[in-house]
Amino acid sequence: MKRIFYFLTIMTLLVACSDDDNFSSAGGLRLTFSTDTLKMDTVFSKTPSATYTFWVHNDNDDGIRLQSVRLAKKNQTGFRVNVDGSYLDNALGSQVSDLEVRRGDSILVFVELTSTETGQTEPKLIEDDLVFQLESGLEQKVNLRAWSWDAVKMYDVVIEGEQTIESATPIIIYGGITVPEGRRLNLRNSTLYFHDGAGIECYGTLVIENCVLRGDRLDRMFDYLPYDRVSGQWKGIHLYESSMTCRVSNTEIRNAENALVLDSAALDTENARLGMGNCIIHNAEGYGLKAVNSNIYIANCQFTNTLDDCVLIVGGIADINYCTMAQFYPFSAERGAALRFVNYEGDNDIPLLKLRCDGIILTGYESDVLMGGVRDTIAAFEYQFVNSLLRTPKVDTADSVRFVNVRWETPKDSIQGKQHFKVIDEDNLIYDFHLDSLSTAHGIGCYR
Repeated sequence: MKRIFYFLTIMTLLVACSDDDNFSSAGGLRLTFSTDTLKMDTVFSKTPSATYTFWVHNDNDDGIRLQSVRLAKKNQTGFRVNVDGSYLDNALGSQVSDLEVRRGDSILVFVELTSTETGQTEPKLIEDDLVFQLESGLEQKVNLRAWSWDAVKMYDVVIEGEQTIESATPIIIYGGITVPEGRRLNLRNSTLYFHDGAGIECYGTLVIENCVLRGDRLDRMFDYLPYDRVSGQWKGIHLYESSMTCRVSNTEIRNAENALVLDSAALDTENARLGMGNCIIHNAEGYGLKAVNSNIYIANCQFTNTLDDCVLIVGGIADINYCTMAQFYPFSAERGAALRFVNYEGDNDIPLLKLRCDGIILTGYESDVLMGGVRDTIAAFEYQFVNSLLRTPKVDTADSVRFVNVRWETPKDSIQGKQHFKVIDEDNLIYDFHLDSLSTAHGIGCYR
């Protein structure tokens, strides 16, 4: 009896295996795909893209054999494809043969792209078809699409003398840019894409006009989230003690670690070490602007969404006019202040000779986004806020004379916090800090 049972069991297994291995070349069989068009993000020419995937499903009652899978344009477009572990070898005509998709089964396709230079200043469409030829002779296609963008690549740049970098095409920075003491770098009319770990280390003079500085990843962390909306993509700008007479205008600095840091230096009370106008610093994983014992002048600038303080003034002199500082950093609840000012760092007293803020908007998620810190020493701590909107408890102490024509914002106000601005999309991390028509802050801030 046991022998009969074992025999029947083995026969059942053999029949099941046989059914699973039943393949057909009938003309009516079709594969289905998780997408009919694989759309890749924009990529820089001669730079490998991220890896993209899609599924190939066989929903038929029989298995399907693939006579071949091939790229229609062979190896002319730069696409690289792996189908279920089999690489489409260029030496074999960018194709693979004799694959199987069992009934009810699926296979995964991996696609990458390294495009050649296009010779154009604007992105160019790169397109190919991945052709699945079934044993029946039927051909099915998935379209592969990407935009390729020529770029200038620069590696471990060290500035000599006075040097100007200007380009109509994107510039990708690997390793970083160093401006030695006594030398000057002019960045003009360019978009610089910094690779992970790269930044600007300035010991001399830095002048930036009409530029965008950001990370170099053009792909997405998630379908809804491009890496360009994720903080910490590159190091940012560091002005060391010997740096002097730096200017930044009409420039956007985004998704850095620390966007702009000024080390402590000998204080020149007559001449600004840093001047900024019409700039945006947004989405930093550390500080937006940190200035230690420096003389800085800032006008019409936006400082928004940073893990640490949007602006930190440590001693020195700071003249800030018609700026928007809004702290809506989305990646941590332990975010810093919109503006913090102190007269010390660590164990060192650093006199705050002057902080004057005129016409600024200061708001954010918390009920208090303005932080002042003073040690009980003789170090100076001089500050004043004029014609500004401040999200902080109203000052009723003797220090109230330092606040002139100030609107005190609270969470109970009918229009407050993010309601001032056109777009605060917390789901997709899209922000537009221009003032909404209902805002009570018109006439102040950088978009008055």
